Amino acid sequence: MKRKKTAVWMAAALSVAMLGCAGQRADGGADPGLKSEAGKDGGLEADSGAGKDGGLEAGSEAGKDGGLETDSGLGADSEATKDSGAETGSGADKTQLQDVTVILDYVANTNHTGMYVALDQGYYEEAGLNVRIIEPTQGATATLIAVGKGDFGISYQEDVTVALTSHDPLPIKAIAAIIQHNTSGFATYKDKNIKSPKDFEGKTYAGWGGPGEEAVLKAVMTQAGGDFSKLTMVVSDGSGFEALRDKADVMWFFEAWDNVKCRLNDFPIQYTPVRELDERLDYYTPVIIASDRTLEERPDMVRKFLAATEKGYQYAIEDPKSSAEILQKYAPDYSLEMLTMSQEYLASKYMEDSDRWGVMKDEVWDGYTGFMEEYGVIEEAIPAKKCYTNEFLP
Repeated sequence: MKRKKTAVWMAAALSVAMLGCAGQRADGGADPGLKSEAGKDGGLEADSGAGKDGGLEAGSEAGKDGGLETDSGLGADSEATKDSGAETGSGADKTQLQDVTVILDYVANTNHTGMYVALDQGYYEEAGLNVRIIEPTQGATATLIAVGKGDFGISYQEDVTVALTSHDPLPIKAIAAIIQHNTSGFATYKDKNIKSPKDFEGKTYAGWGGPGEEAVLKAVMTQAGGDFSKLTMVVSDGSGFEALRDKADVMWFFEAWDNVKCRLNDFPIQYTPVRELDERLDYYTPVIIASDRTLEERPDMVRKFLAATEKGYQYAIEDPKSSAEILQKYAPDYSLEMLTMSQEYLASKYMEDSDRWGVMKDEVWDGYTGFMEEYGVIEEAIPAKKCYTNEFLP
């Protein structure tokens, strides 16, 4: 049976791009956001269709298509982004503060809580920063950061690696890991009795079309003794977890988002974390990125931003309930119950197995880079030191 790559559902490539492996991609792993769910239901992590759309070819195509000019900056009316309405809330004289723009991977969600807490509680302002957090509406976040449309962005290890190994590499670097382990995996409707990637044979997978998505599926099926060519791949239509009942058999879910939605709706799933299928898939997602130019020209600002952000995530770790209430101010489309459940789950994940928030390790970067090279996502491996730095962490 020939593997199908054409979409049989309606879905626009970037709107339904990934929320982010290990980060949340909105409603139903296949709806990205974290690699993202589009619309009200989406919004978490995104493998981000950026690689697929060529947006990771250094500013070139993305710049032309998105109307981006390297130093044009990000205004509230920028075509490339949409203001989420998240601005420092106090009445302090903002003319005395340094303006900083953060571009999310999708809409506000619990991957981003620490930043919204820092904004809401005045941590950024105390650090001398006037921070704006905005949502991208054109192009991939990595490309927007590379061409100067924002100071910091939310991305994923896979997207950073693709961006840095493309024929026209983007001048970006990861500067902090928001979550220490990949908290995503494959979900199926429990009644279908699909217990292993080998059982994906003859089934339909609904996803977002990210650069590493097919490689992961091929790897885990092959390692389990399955035939990847017998898997039908389609683009998700954004209907979320309910699609597993009759439209698809397998989707990529994020534990802090999709799994929470399933529990709240009494929807039974069989879930397998990808990190348990291949240790190299326990990569960083999401991560905070910045351009080389920002790191070189504004190092003090970068340190201040990360110190205030770390303070926000520490707050989220210590008080997930209050953090969820703060987040809901910026993400009102989600119920407080859902945000609280998601926040309580992530509170133990932000710094899991680490005594420092945001820190990254060579072995994690090298492991996934080797995986991507082995399965043809990138042509040649790139050293971890060229992909990330812990230099600016508090």
